[in-house]
Order: sequence, then structure tokens, then C-alpha cells
Amino acid sequence: MTTNDVAETENQARLEANLARVEELSQRLVQALTQKKTTNPALHGPDHTLYAKAAQAYWAEMMQNPAKILEHQIEYWGKSVTHFVEAQQALAKGKLQPPEDTGPKDRRFQNPLWDEHPYFNFVKQQYLISSEAIKEAVNKIEDLDEKEKRRLRYFAHQVVDMFAPTNFLATNPDALMKAVETDGESLVKGMENLVADLEANNGELVVRLADDKAFEIGENIATAPGEVVYRNRMMELIQYHPTTEKVHETPIILFPPWINKFYILDLKPENSFIRWVLDQGYTLFVVSWINPDEAYRDVGLEEYIEEGYLTALDEVKSICKVDKVNAIGYCIAGTTLSLTLALLKARGDKSIKSATFFTTLTDFSDQGEFTPFLQDDFIDGIEEEVNEKHMLPSFLMARTFSFLRSNDLIYGPAIKSYMMGETPPAFDLLYWNGDGANLPARMAIQYLRDLCQSNRFAEEGIEFFGETLKLSDVDVPLMSIAAETDHIAAWKDCYRGVQMMGSKNKTFVLSESGHIAGIVNPPSKKKYGHYLNDDLSLAPDDWQAGASYTEGSWWPTWEAWIKKRSGKKVDAREPGDSAHPPLAPAPGTYVRVKAAKQNQ
Repeated sequence: MTTNDVAETENQARLEANLARVEELSQRLVQALTQKKTTNPALHGPDHTLYAKAAQAYWAEMMQNPAKILEHQIEYWGKSVTHFVEAQQALAKGKLQPPEDTGPKDRRFQNPLWDEHPYFNFVKQQYLISSEAIKEAVNKIEDLDEKEKRRLRYFAHQVVDMFAPTNFLATNPDALMKAVETDGESLVKGMENLVADLEANNGELVVRLADDKAFEIGENIATAPGEVVYRNRMMELIQYHPTTEKVHETPIILFPPWINKFYILDLKPENSFIRWVLDQGYTLFVVSWINPDEAYRDVGLEEYIEEGYLTALDEVKSICKVDKVNAIGYCIAGTTLSLTLALLKARGDKSIKSATFFTTLTDFSDQGEFTPFLQDDFIDGIEEEVNEKHMLPSFLMARTFSFLRSNDLIYGPAIKSYMMGETPPAFDLLYWNGDGANLPARMAIQYLRDLCQSNRFAEEGIEFFGETLKLSDVDVPLMSIAAETDHIAAWKDCYRGVQMMGSKNKTFVLSESGHIAGIVNPPSKKKYGHYLNDDLSLAPDDWQAGASYTEGSWWPTWEAWIKKRSGKKVDAREPGDSAHPPLAPAPGTYVRVKAAKQNQ
């Protein structure tokens, strides 16, 4: 038997083995898809009236100003035909090469073949020409409400991203090269990854961003030593072991968002905000929220405030034997901390000495990138969904946030996993991002209707506990940290909310980077700097233009501020007391509850 015969036999055996795997995977794929539960159609796209309004506005413009529309059409046709003719001329000359102008750069098209190979370059350039034409067409629609135009722009952008040639095997050189190099093994592994993701999410396609087998909570992630010293149905209260002999008298309570888990602030020792605060000499408590199931359907913001914030305040004051605490709220937990502060003022309760807000929205008058998701058709769909399922499943929230950065959080990872057969990376941040939580039905609708849509807290006031709570009632000394490129809580919106707060002692910090990296920014990394400006009467752009820039993390700036409000040094406190014996070691039990299992 010759060497060629052996190689051919091996190739044939490998092909048959792969075909057998494909057959098995196909059966699993069909089975996984049958498990998918129906969701309200309103959650998949806008009401048809949006497109009807857009078409009406477009044709109205055509009737009133036909030259403008024809100019746009002719420009698009001209670019497309010119592009085709250039390719044909190159072929007629017997040259298998792209044109001299290979088109604009785009990080999706990094493979040299996009510029060097005439087929891939033609596909890329025509896609970019069409993408620009769609973008320009949407931007030039005039007779359309600004909110509707924002929505149309968003959904048009989603369509453009979805049809990128990189998303299809026949027009993705990276995936094709990988398939050839591996004799098709990469495609089989990709199918395995696809089926595994569908099976893990009951038929819903949720792209796995990180290798979930690489991390175990409490073992190599969320490892700061501490104890659960209190537990109720809404939260576990964790008190962390001190790392200094002396601590400031006034303890700190940190309220994380309940859309995700608190350990974003304790991913690993070198970037743990929790560990860093302890090392500066503070007693730190962190709330770990329950991951709610259907039984929590009637839980609203009132329960989060009363059984979360107010209860945590009472327990911390009791354990530390103090009258006041310093509080931190992150994202939605910062919004709810603001509500709590307004309530405490109405009750004459001065338990919170100062407040720190991380990427917190309190004024929703400008809905920004969330405009498509804060209109009635989408929220009506959400309301119908939670009325049926008694909660807002975590995957719906995750999908919404992911589509705001679809190339980075959906299509890019899907290409690597499903078309190239790669294992998702062992990346702690992405693991946390995929470890979401459900939202109680009532709370979700309250937040969307009363705060995001109606903006009642910032405007006429919102009714809770028999009191009318207003943003202007927040009058404790405060510091707000926003992030410059945050796509979830835009910094200018955070700034506007701080301007409306009633405190006479306000500090606003603008960190470089985004919603996570702008906050999880340890000084040791010397990575992202921050801006400061004492004049909060200025418009956002003017504030930034006049701000002083400091290299490195905002953490030391905040620590110098909080130290002035933290009292004298006392002996370090070990977790709990006789009335609060340790119930479980940190990070506790609630943080380990996976939302995916509850959605089954």
C-alpha cells in the first residue's frame, strides 16, 4: 500500500467519522430547537407601524423633493455599477486581483484576503457601499419624530450588521481557511458548540461568551474572604474580613445591581474593588441579591427598598454599633439608592452619611441608545411576557444589552464559536457577563414604566410608602462616577441627574472607558484616567472641556473623598456579632443560583 493510499484511507475515515458526528448533531439540533418556548413577537422587533411611518415619510419626501431622493439613489447605483465594472475590467485583462482602491478599513475585515482576493474584496466593498446607502437613507428622512428616527436607525443598523459577509461561511475567508486546514473538523466543532448553546438555553440561541467550565464561584472568582451575616428572601448581607488592624469607624455598604451578580467587583485579587477598599482600612458590607424565580412575581421596588436597602442599613448599624453608614450604589442599584435617600429624607432618617453612585441614571428624559426598547410596543410585549412567566427571564435582558454592541457580543463570538469551532475564552469578565439574573415581574414593569418611560422620579415625583419621592430630595454629600464611553448609562445623562439632586456637596467624576472597565479600574493597572470639575452648573460638554485630567484610576480620588466622611480609626471588626453569627462563607449562596436553570 503506497503512502498516498494510506493518506487517502485516513482522509476517508476522517470524513466518515465527521459525517457520523454531523448526523448525530443534526438530531440533537432538531431536538434542542423543539425545546424553545414562544416569546412575545413584540420582543423581536418593532411594531410594523414604525416601518409604515418611515415609508410614508420617505415617499412624502419623494413627492416634495424628488431631486434629493433621486440624487441619493443615483449615487448608490453609480457606486455599485462602477464597482462592478472595475471588477469586470480586471477580469477581462486576465488579472485576478482587486482594484487599486480596496475600500475603507473595517475591523471585521482584517484578513488580508478581504483586500487581496478579488472575490472577497468585491463582496466587502459592495456590502460597505450598501451599508452606507441604507445609513444615509435613514438619516435623510425628515418627516419623522426624533424618537421614531432613533428607533429606525437602530433597527436598520441591526439589519446591516446581521447581513455582514463575515456572518456567512461562503463569504468568510477566515472560516473557509480554517475548514480547509482542519479537513472540516472546525465546522463539526462549530456545530457542536451551536447545539450545546441551544441545549443549555432551552432552544434559545444565546452565544456563550466564555468557557463556563473555567470558573467556579468562590474558588477562582469572587474569592475575597468574608461571611454572610444576615439573610432574608431578598438578599444576603456579606461582611468581609478586615485586612488592616484599624478601620474607619463608619462602615460602607455596597449595593450592586440585581440584573447581574455582585462579583464584578471581585473577579480576581488584582482587580477586586472589594479587596482594595478593605486594604484602605474600611469595614465593608456587600449585598448579594436573590436571583428571583416565579414566586417573586409580585415583588416591586418597594420590597427591594424595604427588605434590601433599609434592612441592610439596620443590620449594619446594629453589627457595627454606629448610627450612620456610607452607601454605594451601582447602576440600577444606584437609582434605587437615590429613591431610598429621598424616602429617608421624608422620614427624617439620617442613617446614610454619604452616597456614592457608579454609572447611575436618575433622569431618563433622554433615553439615548435604549430608545428602541423604551417605547410602548416593546414594553407592552415585556408586560405580556412577565404576566405569563411571572418574571423577566435573564436571557431577554442579556439579549437586549448584547444587541447594543452586536458585532462584539453576538456576531463576533458566534463566528468564532460556530463557524471556526473555537472554544470560548476563559475570560472572567465575559463569564460574569453571562451569569445574569431574572427580574421580578412587578419590579421590571415599575422600572420601565414609572422611571424609564415616565421619568416620574426626576419630574413630578413617584409615590412609594405613602410619600412622594423626588430626585431633588437627595441631599446627602455625594460622589457620582460615570464612564466616558458607557453605552448603558451615558455619562451626560448621569451628569444631568446629579445636577438635579438637592445636595449642596456634589462631586462628579468622569472615568475613561465604559460601563464595566470604567469602574473596575484598579490603580495598579495605570490604565484609564479620569476628569474632575467642581462647576456642576455647566452643560456636559462645557464641564468636560473645563475639567482637569488625572492619569490613572479614580479609586484613590474617591478614597480621599470618602475618608473625610468615615470618622476616626477603631479596632478592625471581624464579621458578625452574637446576634449575627456567620451563615455561610463569602460569596454566599444566592450568588450561585443560575438563571438558566430557572428558565427551564
